[in-house]
Amino acid sequence: MTVRIDLNISLDGFAATADQTPDDPIGKDWMRLVAAYTGTRTMQARVFGDTSGAGTTGVEEKYASAYFEGVGAEIMGAGMFGLHIYGDDPDWRGWWGDEPPFAMPVFVLTHRPRPSIEFDNGTVFHFVDASPEEALHRATVAAGGADVRVGGGVDVVRQFLAAGLVDRLHVAVVPIVLGQGTRLWEGLRGLEDGYEVTSEVAESGVTHVTFQRR
Repeated sequence: MTVRIDLNISLDGFAATADQTPDDPIGKDWMRLVAAYTGTRTMQARVFGDTSGAGTTGVEEKYASAYFEGVGAEIMGAGMFGLHIYGDDPDWRGWWGDEPPFAMPVFVLTHRPRPSIEFDNGTVFHFVDASPEEALHRATVAAGGADVRVGGGVDVVRQFLAAGLVDRLHVAVVPIVLGQGTRLWEGLRGLEDGYEVTSEVAESGVTHVTFQRR
């Protein structure tokens, strides 16, 4: 079992953007940050439901496909689920639609637990008030021997990295400068110690950097 993280970051280290508005809750900067990733054949099919075969291939597709392989459970923060938007609405089912692209148990870290939400495609959101170690234990049991992915957001990812709980970190460094947002590397000085670090440049110009625990 491997604990995995996959993130896109800008050249200046931002993994979360800050240009969202009420009319545009995602923001243009986020779409710039993930454009190469979401444009792949796998992401078009798994996230956007386009099974026509449209989408890019090559190095980006290799990493996009690997994102979904061998994962049995996911951990995410409340913001990634969408609780920061409608946290007081008990009927809010997240912003992932009626077929969230997980098809597995997902543990949402929140200080305000609520009943689990189950979808027809196998996705089940469990809302837990737990430490990274406690959440990982629950996710590991639920994964049944498969990998556990820590999906985000950035604060959650940093907590797991700082606690030494991550076996593999894949960072796609996108050649754009955001100038604002939330940086990934704050408080993680010397993170590379104990990992083997490799890199690969995709056709898009994105550099894929992988930290694999020795």
